Amino acid sequence: MLTLASKLKREEGMRAGRTSAGSNDASHRVSIRDRLLIKEVAELETNLPNTCKITFPDENKLHHFQLAISPDEGYYLGGKFQFEIEVLEAYNMVPPKVKCMTRIWHPNIAETGEICLSLLREHSIDGTGWAPTRTLKDVVWGLNSLFTDLLNFDDPLNIDAAEHHLRDKEDFRNKVQDFIKNYAR
Repeated sequence: MLTLASKLKREEGMRAGRTSAGSNDASHRVSIRDRLLIKEVAELETNLPNTCKITFPDENKLHHFQLAISPDEGYYLGGKFQFEIEVLEAYNMVPPKVKCMTRIWHPNIAETGEICLSLLREHSIDGTGWAPTRTLKDVVWGLNSLFTDLLNFDDPLNIDAAEHHLRDKEDFRNKVQDFIKNYAR
């Protein structure tokens, strides 16, 4: 992360030198997304929930990272859930693309990895969807909350998991634990 920030500063310095010499190379412009990400990633690293860990496969690409969530309470205690986050070039006008890479039995996360979290919706009827004022911190805290206070059985993506919970809470808990043992360690 520091590498990208350093690179951007160097490029700005070089560009300032070229601009004063009369040359302006548009191919070296830093995108709005990348400028926002430098600021947001720095803020996120200081305000990360203690149940979350972020890793960057390529520290020069802040727009692609992984999030690991290890809930410390509730049904999902003991599991480690991996998420892949891709921040598109149109960020912050569009939300990041997020996919759960860990197979999970959850009413708001499909077994295929799709996630039902209103702030990840580009358009939301209830007004709680994505807005340019939202940040990566909102996304990470929202994903983390899916394992505690935002766990929603009334508006599920995985209807089978929600109905399972309604029918038999103890058996639901057991199935969640089986998924954790098999896929989330």
